[in-house]
This record gives sequence, structure tokens and C-alpha cells, in this order.
Amino acid sequence: MLAHAMVHTYELSVPIFVTIWLAEFETIQFAGLQVGVTEATLGLVVTAGYGLFGLGALPGGVLVDRIGSRRLISLCLFGMGGAFLLLGAAPGLVAVAVALLLWGASASVYHPAGLTLLSKGVEKRGTGFAYHGMAGNLGIGLGPLVTAVLLLFLDWTAVAALLAIPALAAGVYATRAQFDETAAVTATDGGESRAGGGVSSLAEFLVESKTLFGGLFVAVFAIVMCSGLYYRGVLTFMPNLLEGLPGFEPIPLDSLVPGVDGGRTIHPERYFYSGLLIVGVVGQYVGGKLTDRMPAEYGIVATFAGLAVIALLFLPAASLGVGPLLVLGAALGFFLFFAQPFYQATVAEYTPADTRGLSYGYTYLGVFGVGSLGGAVAGGILAYANPQTLFFALAGFASVALLIGVYLVRVRSA
Repeated sequence: MLAHAMVHTYELSVPIFVTIWLAEFETIQFAGLQVGVTEATLGLVVTAGYGLFGLGALPGGVLVDRIGSRRLISLCLFGMGGAFLLLGAAPGLVAVAVALLLWGASASVYHPAGLTLLSKGVEKRGTGFAYHGMAGNLGIGLGPLVTAVLLLFLDWTAVAALLAIPALAAGVYATRAQFDETAAVTATDGGESRAGGGVSSLAEFLVESKTLFGGLFVAVFAIVMCSGLYYRGVLTFMPNLLEGLPGFEPIPLDSLVPGVDGGRTIHPERYFYSGLLIVGVVGQYVGGKLTDRMPAEYGIVATFAGLAVIALLFLPAASLGVGPLLVLGAALGFFLFFAQPFYQATVAEYTPADTRGLSYGYTYLGVFGVGSLGGAVAGGILAYANPQTLFFALAGFASVALLIGVYLVRVRSA
């Protein structure tokens, strides 16, 4: 839970920094080339780090089946803390990109390691996924909130360095934690997990991968790709999208706190963004509890139907004022995370225990690897088209996942 909170604290603090980087940096200079900073170019920089966050999940999944969860979770925490220390010392966007790549590589092993631990070590998986998800959502919501508050008083580089401290402290704790990683295998998977399970060669990796994608896991993989594209596409530039709307005008800090540096301002869009993510705690918990009470396929259908409608209504609601936008923002936060326990549980149902890490590696390759392209897609659309086009594209991603979910329901009912 600590590690999950840290992963998402860093992941969702980046979009707040994006608004600052757009204003602070005018060009990216690398190897004699000079490129202007726009939503499109900055989207590519952020996508590089987010992409590695997803791409590294697959080798992370292979490793967790070989060496266990505890070691990988410890390495993840120390690597993320080091990445944000580097980010705090970054002199330009090239250094920012390097720090984000280091963060992505470190964070990528967490989900295969953490979810394998839950699926094999906890008998009540749905409840375990729910509490684990709540911890992640606390990081998702409170991390950006703490970042926004610190930015009232400190430069972004100092804030980034301060954010490194919790992960380093959690890493120290993780190296000392002891637990039975396979306590629930006989209760939930019908047999003992072989010691040192998983894949041990390229040939075995290819065989196990072929087995996974030869079944219904391929449909789950398609759903999580759509989920990742929607998730990253809507969140990467959310603060930037909101800052130009009525009701989100900057507020001078000294108008609320006399005596504070008059040059600093409160940015309401950052707090709306954080609040949206905090609502996700409820969605994650409700979704997790429901996986113990209903088929996961039904939850997937309900989630993506809701997300498709929200994407189509977001800008019309924004035009009606802050009140309707708050309601729709809360719904967006709820449904973004309501889906996760359902597809996590579905992966556990459709895959064998001995390659569970590989299964979750592929899952988060889809969510955060392929899904990271949502940030680049969003940046490109905002740079060369308009927000309405972006939300139509998001509705398209959700609709594809919805149709695949309906297919899974029909297969289950057959």
C-alpha cells in the first residue's frame, strides 16, 4: 500500500509540473537541435517517462515470478526517490526527460510485483485489491494536492526534491518487511505454486505468452489498452485544459493570506484536478468490493459506458459553470478508477498462478505502456485541433472497451 501510494503520487504530480514547464521553457535543446516547447513536444517528453512506466512492466512481471515481490518493490521505491531528486536538480527539459525515464523504469516493476503479491498472498482478492487501490488513490489525489500546496511557497525544483523523501523512507521500510508471498495460492488457485515459478528462458517466455494470448486474456489486454489511453489522455493536460475556463482564474495568494509574497497565486485548476483524483478512492473501493459480489465483466461494461458518456458531456458541462463541472469531474474521478479492480480480478481468473507476474506485466504494459500514448495523442490534438476533438477521441477509446466488455459478458453467459 505504501509503494502503491508513492507510485501514483509521482505519476499524477507530473501534470501539475507540466503547466509550469509550458510557461518556463521555450525550447528543448539536444544534440545541436532546438525545438519549440508546445503541448505536442511536451506531451512527447512526458510520454517517454510514462511509456517506460508501462513497457518495463513486462520484464518486471517476468522478474517477479523468478525472485519475488519484496525485492522488486524495494528497488522500485529507491529508484523513484532517486529520480525525483534528479528532477529537482534538472536545469532544462532534457534533464527533466532523463529524470522521468528513470522514474518510469523504477515504477514499472511495481504493479506486477504488488498485484502478484495480492493475487497469491491474499485469500479475499477483491477486498485486497480494494484496499490496495485506495492506497494508490490516496497517492493519486493527495500527491498532486501536496504538490500544489508546496508550489505556493517553493519553486518546482525544490518541491520535486522534497517529494523524493517519502519514497526513500518507504524503501528503507520495504527492505525490512517480511511476509508469505504465496499464502493464498492453495485457497484461490487450487494448488501449490511451484518454487521459483515463472519463465526462465526466452523459449519458455514465448510459450507462456502464446498460452496467455491464446485465451480470453487477449480481450482483457485490449480493454486495458483502451483504459490506459483514456486515463492518460484525459489526465496529462487536465490542469492545462481547466485553467482557461470561467471560474478558474488565478487568485493572488496575498488576497487570502496577508503578508505573503504578492507574486504568488493560487491556481484553482490544480485543486480541482486533485479533488477529481481523490474521488477515485471511492470508485476504487466500490469496484473492489463489487468484484467479490458480481462477475467482473459486468463491472467493465458499466465503467466504460459511464466513461464514454462523461467524455461527451465534459465540455458542455464546463460551459454551464463550475457547479455542473464539479459534478461531472467527480463522476470522472469515480469511473476512472472503478474499472481497475474489475480488470485486475479478471486477469487473476483467466491466468495460472505460476505466470501471474507475467500476466500482470502484460496487463500494465497495456495500461501504462500502450496507454502512455494517450498523453502524446492528447498533446497533438490540443496543439493542432481543439479540446472537443480530444474528448471525442476519449469517448472512442471508452466505446471500444465497452464493446469488448459486452463480448466477454456474452462468452461468460454462453
